[in-house]
Order: sequence, then C-alpha cells, then structure tokens
Amino acid sequence: MYQFTLTVAKMVVRLFGKVEVKNKHLLPKNEGYIVTCTHRGWLEIVILGICVPRSIHYMAKKELFENKFIGSFLQKINAFPVDRENPSPSSIKIPVKLLKSGEVVGIFPSGTRAAENAPLKRGAVTISNLSKAPIVPALYVGPRTLKELRKMKKATIIFGEPIYINTTSKDELAAHTELLNEQTILLENQIEK
Repeated sequence: MYQFTLTVAKMVVRLFGKVEVKNKHLLPKNEGYIVTCTHRGWLEIVILGICVPRSIHYMAKKELFENKFIGSFLQKINAFPVDRENPSPSSIKIPVKLLKSGEVVGIFPSGTRAAENAPLKRGAVTISNLSKAPIVPALYVGPRTLKELRKMKKATIIFGEPIYINTTSKDELAAHTELLNEQTILLENQIEK
C-alpha cells in the first residue's frame, strides 16, 4: 500500500507543482536512519516520502488512529501511533527495532504542526542514541496544502549532514537536541541563499 500511495502522490505532485530536492546525496544508503523534518502542514509528509528513496515509517499521534478507517490506512502506509502526552516504552521500542533492521523512521521533532517554530522534543535524539542510527535533519519550504501546490508553488526539501549520537549523559542528549535545532536553522539559511 505504501508504494501504491507513493506512486499516486508523485503523479499528483508532478501534475500540479514542482519539487526541488537538495543534498539528497547526504542520505545514508546502507543503514537505517531517522529523518526529521519541520512540520507546519500535511503536504511536507507526502513530499518527504517522495524525496526519500526508501520507505519511511512515520511516527504519528495516536489520535489519528482512533478512526478505524484512517487508522487502518495509516498502518498500511507504515505509520505507527505514539501517545505524545504519555509516551509508553513502545514509543521508543518500535522505532529502535525498525532502525536496527535498517529501516527509515520519520519523526517531526516539534511534535505538532506549527505555524511558528515550535521547540524540539528530545524523542528523535533519544531514539538515535539507543539505536545508534544517525539523524538526518530535513527542512521543507513550500506550499502547505494541495490548493497552494496547484498554484504552482515550488516545494523544496533540503537534507543536512547526518548526526551520530553515542552518549550516556542527559546533558549531552539535550545538547544534541539543540544541535538538531541549529542544523535546521542552517538549512533555512541555505535555502534563502
């Protein structure tokens, strides 16, 4: 179902708009990794899926799975639920297992769609540290809805250098969360040039 949905999404996006991908060569080829991205609308989820050459397993808020139809569809396209208010051990175990088996996990570290920059949560850094899989920061700039895309607005995804984390210190985890935030700001500056 993931590949079918991705194929349909590619056709729709190419029909209505243009997608530019920068620094795709930075994506690891022979290991699992976390791709983190800004989250201000739903369209970046689709376009990120189009731009990453491997299937992405997205962490999604558990509320999206409450509707049986939507929940079933999300599971078929590799999404798995996370309780953001009361994270359980499975919130960590599922992505760590996926990463150790060489899969790609998509996380939106701000934890929510936000018009303004929301502070990053530490989940991506914690999962990276436990799995020893790198984090690849990504930034999406462009239309937030299909209507905006239809106006031929260009969508841009830019990837940053992979970040490897190996620590037992909570302070270092916090520092890596700040580093991830700084990398996102650097990506914004690269797009503006």
